[in-house]
Amino acid sequence: MSSNSLKKHKHTELSFLGKSYLIAYNGIQTLGWSYLLLQTLTYFLNRGTLDNFWQEIKWTVLIFQNAALLEVLHAAIRLVPSSVFVVLMQVYSRVFLVAGVLLATEAATVSPGLPLCVLAWSITEMIRYAYYALNLVDAVPQMLTFFRYSTFLVLYPLGITGELLCMYHSLEEIAEKRLFTVSMPNKWNFIFNYHYFLIFYMLLYIPFFPYLFGHMLKQRRKMLSDLSKKSA
Repeated sequence: MSSNSLKKHKHTELSFLGKSYLIAYNGIQTLGWSYLLLQTLTYFLNRGTLDNFWQEIKWTVLIFQNAALLEVLHAAIRLVPSSVFVVLMQVYSRVFLVAGVLLATEAATVSPGLPLCVLAWSITEMIRYAYYALNLVDAVPQMLTFFRYSTFLVLYPLGITGELLCMYHSLEEIAEKRLFTVSMPNKWNFIFNYHYFLIFYMLLYIPFFPYLFGHMLKQRRKMLSDLSKKSA
């Protein structure tokens, strides 16, 4: 099935309510991530420092990043034709960083990785959600399609680097405070060391990054091929 046929099939399958909901969801997310980018640029152009950056953007990140969890539900109930596994991996890494690292430690919030994350996330999501919203009404400009399937070549590695830096800078604080760590003896006969878990989690980026990046490269080849056919 061609991409055009797939789009038409998708639109006919969606109910009016489902389509309206997705347009609203993607539109709100576009505005939210655009606002985060504006906050970030304004903050640093006004000579803001890393010391207070997280406090400046915290609630914007919490609201719009956690709202992305709905995308897993969208895929699970087939409201969108996406792989639940791929969506879960993409969303989970960011939610985990926010909830398990940035909210848990001070060191991560002053890491140079934080502005890298926020910059990569906000630009990526602003483009992605705008693309999704306009695609639902068949009004995607060709330039937006190109950006949607090209900017990740730089922004995805940038975001991953930022995430890893935030986690790396949090390790010492997590070890010192023994955050989320369960030691023996206890009534559950269970032991868990969050410091070592986070190191293991960081190592998982080695196999998963090529998988997700390769998935996006395949999408890029397909979509830009379709785009070039339309332009011909």
